Amino acid sequence: MRRPTLRRPRLPRTRRGQRRLVQAVMAGCVLALLPSAWMYTTAADRLRTADEVPRTDVAVVFGAGLWDGEPSPYLAHRLDAAAELYRRGRVEVVLVTGDNSREDYDEPDAMRGYLTRHGVPDGRIVSDYAGFDTWDSCVRAKKIFGVDEAVLISQGFHIRRAVALCGAAGIESYGVGVDAVHDATWYYGGAREILAAGKAALDAVFRPDPRFLGPREPGVERALGRAG
Repeated sequence: MRRPTLRRPRLPRTRRGQRRLVQAVMAGCVLALLPSAWMYTTAADRLRTADEVPRTDVAVVFGAGLWDGEPSPYLAHRLDAAAELYRRGRVEVVLVTGDNSREDYDEPDAMRGYLTRHGVPDGRIVSDYAGFDTWDSCVRAKKIFGVDEAVLISQGFHIRRAVALCGAAGIESYGVGVDAVHDATWYYGGAREILAAGKAALDAVFRPDPRFLGPREPGVERALGRAG
């Protein structure tokens, strides 16, 4: 039985056809990079260091995976930054948002435990158990927890997307990008952001509901009341 042969795509033979092909490729590249350009432009004046960030009631820390039930090194760096901001009096409440879609995987509780071991009182930590992605976390912070302003904490390769999406969700935010070792995970995260930017742009335009919305929760208001 003869194997089917794959035909190579035919390139245009005329200069006009070749020019159109080049133009189409260039247009495709521009369109692919537009979401990233939007993300960088939107967040450009919203990035700060821990020393520069304005005092804000709430810090939001996004989940970044667990290792044997404990925060991964990348997540631990985010939590360290949040604990430092709390100790400096730059924030009063930390909203930890992450994945708890399975009984054996609980990012928010692991994040809470880490923060309490590093000096943040349990009463000033609020958990969002349905922060399945960045858009869900931002929308839920606004609609469920009533957050209007926040300091967002994540790695540099992710913080711009977080700021852009929280802005689209109605939260005035500043982003603190924490340091990270440029290992394989860092390079993977940076490459992933190029693809994630496209989804982020669609989320910002169409503003879908999160996977799980649920009723309003007073956790942030209560924590701020105790903090006052």
